[in-house]
Amino acid sequence: MNKLELVITGRERDLGGFSVRRILPYATHRMVGPFIFFDHMGPALFHLDQGIDVRPHPHIGLATVTYLFEGKIHHKDSLGSSQLIEPGAINWMTAGKGIVHSERTPNELRETGSKMSGIQCWVALPKEHEDTNPTFTHHPASTIPKFSIEGVEFKLLVGSAYGKISPVKTFSELFYLEAIIPKGKKFTFPTNGQQSAAYLLEGDLLVGGQKIEPYTMAVARTGEALFFEAIENSKVILLGGMPVGERFIYWNFVSSSKEKIELAKEQWNKGPGPGTEKFKKIPGDDQEFIPLPAEPGNTKGTIM
Repeated sequence: MNKLELVITGRERDLGGFSVRRILPYATHRMVGPFIFFDHMGPALFHLDQGIDVRPHPHIGLATVTYLFEGKIHHKDSLGSSQLIEPGAINWMTAGKGIVHSERTPNELRETGSKMSGIQCWVALPKEHEDTNPTFTHHPASTIPKFSIEGVEFKLLVGSAYGKISPVKTFSELFYLEAIIPKGKKFTFPTNGQQSAAYLLEGDLLVGGQKIEPYTMAVARTGEALFFEAIENSKVILLGGMPVGERFIYWNFVSSSKEKIELAKEQWNKGPGPGTEKFKKIPGDDQEFIPLPAEPGNTKGTIM
């Protein structure tokens, strides 16, 4: 049985008034396939008049993928998109050459209180697609492929696996699934030479013969399959794909080029508006924005 390359424990980060567990990028393992960012939002409980308020902020060179287990988020962006993100749906936003978006708890949930749990990933775009036009697409839960193999229940959120294809348009070879593994079940997830990892949401699970705790990510050695044994009923996220090459990260900017990141920094220096060709204001959410952070001194780091 193959040993794991690494097990990553989430680090707490504040994001718009609540904490997230950040898994990727990690100091010694920045990406899994094209996945360069992985946050577990919650589980969190918001009381009356509470919620998330991630103010307008920019992205380049990546696609964001938002998937909720509980709660709702109101997404708005500089394309004019206004979408309520709900559990089970996949929301794919291609930043490409530049986009601005915000994420907030809907007003109706602030009036009652709510729970929040979900995953947000960034997928680095291949070099030839880094400057593509930005887009936003919403795929309701009913459109996400669901299937069972050897007693394991799968949802194919993005990409392809087991001969099936998600309706979400991607720019590189990848897979992103939710799997429910019943107690006592053993199975192998074939990765077909790709990089792969598993993030345990709940349960008690052995991966590659090694026990991993909830809210940790088990990273397989490149090209090797993932071997699972469920000690208890377990829910896990599977992700990976083919690498897209080295990427630089500064705040919310991802690129194969330091020069493109420097240009994005210059254009966001005063926030969104007519003075920038990349970053327009968000219709209906244009009264505030997240300013460019202080210099970290290194575009290979992440300071978000």
